[in-house]
Amino acid sequence: MNHSIKVYSISLGCPKNRVDAEAVLGAVPGGVRIVSDPAQADLVVINTCSFIKPAVEESVRVILDTAEAIRGLSPRPKLAVTGCLPGRYGEELRAGLPEVDVWGLPSELAELPGRLARAVSPDGARLPDLRRPSLGTRLVSTPPGYAYVKIAEGCNHACAYCTIPSIRGRLASRPVTDIVAEAGGLVDRGASELILVAQDLTAYGRDMGGGRGLRELVEGLLPLPGLSRLRLMYLYPSGLDAGLLDFLAAAGPPLLPYFDIPFQHAHPDVLRAMGRPRSDAPEAIVARVRQRFPEAAIRTTFITGFPGETPRRFQALLDFVARERLHHVGVFPFSPEEGTRAVALPGKVSGAEARRRRDALMELQAEISADILAGYVGKTLPVLVDAPHPEWPGLFVGRTWFQAPEADGVTYVSGPGVAPGKLVMAEIVESKDYDLVALADG
Repeated sequence: MNHSIKVYSISLGCPKNRVDAEAVLGAVPGGVRIVSDPAQADLVVINTCSFIKPAVEESVRVILDTAEAIRGLSPRPKLAVTGCLPGRYGEELRAGLPEVDVWGLPSELAELPGRLARAVSPDGARLPDLRRPSLGTRLVSTPPGYAYVKIAEGCNHACAYCTIPSIRGRLASRPVTDIVAEAGGLVDRGASELILVAQDLTAYGRDMGGGRGLRELVEGLLPLPGLSRLRLMYLYPSGLDAGLLDFLAAAGPPLLPYFDIPFQHAHPDVLRAMGRPRSDAPEAIVARVRQRFPEAAIRTTFITGFPGETPRRFQALLDFVARERLHHVGVFPFSPEEGTRAVALPGKVSGAEARRRRDALMELQAEISADILAGYVGKTLPVLVDAPHPEWPGLFVGRTWFQAPEADGVTYVSGPGVAPGKLVMAEIVESKDYDLVALADG
């Protein structure tokens, strides 16, 4: 090819999915140029999610809406659908969505760059058959100050509600040297915050034998010149033992005292029914973290309405949240997924009741979050600036150290020197339920 492909890209779902899309687009033979309007594109790529029913519905809706939007264009861009949705519903999707020109499964990342290029090229037969995606040449799609680093694929756990192992396969960790090289390149390109992601960070390296897993990786990343923040996302409770926490406490900056721990519930009977990896009680894990990191910001997720969640067991979850006062809580009503063990479990809770419990839990957490954030008013904190506010000139959207992108609240910041990618010191002047307002130092 003698020119780059113009691509309009949509990535749905988790950051791990986003990294896959970035790697594939960065490896397309001849290169790609991202455009902001599908009417300008040679190729529209939709990277999908199918973790739970609402994610499946969103993915299908986006595919149908996009197919309709480009149908009348001349020439019509080619439409590619990749990721977890075709990984879960392959043949069924192909039959029901003839508008799609290219399909790509999570297991086909090595083939996708060449496949995408051939789809839009009149010289397709002469294009390279394959070009394996390199995470070092990713077409990074996040704001300039941060990037995700996927350290492993798949999962060996057997949670009763989860479809990930059937879609993404068993745990496959990347070598430390590859990850450190990729991370160094991202920092050199301006990403002062790196966010490690995997299905379970604490399981990293268990499939490779030898070594010290996550500890060895963190040791390799901390000395990178220009790295201001290292954030660890998705630390399973079962993996947060005293030894790992002691190591993290001794590591110090730029490792953030931010802990994303997906408890999923607080009652032992519900956790047992969920098939979660065996761990200490959530209260004990929170205490273990706070003993070593008194200032820790802890975020978690919960599922309401799981089979067997009686009113008494849900009250135990409410009591846990009220008592522990975590920085960030996400709540999802249980979604019975085809092919999972949870579908056949007794003690079903209606969807309406699961949603009511979610709302009650989020109402409680809103009060806790508002109270925690009010405690930062008057303090000066470093804020990493992500992007201009879409509606207010001079106002920018950024994040303090305890706010992860796309998961937590944000800090609205203005003042001298504020620009995307910059890390600025700013005084917190106002707090809301989930967000902060700050003024950068002059």
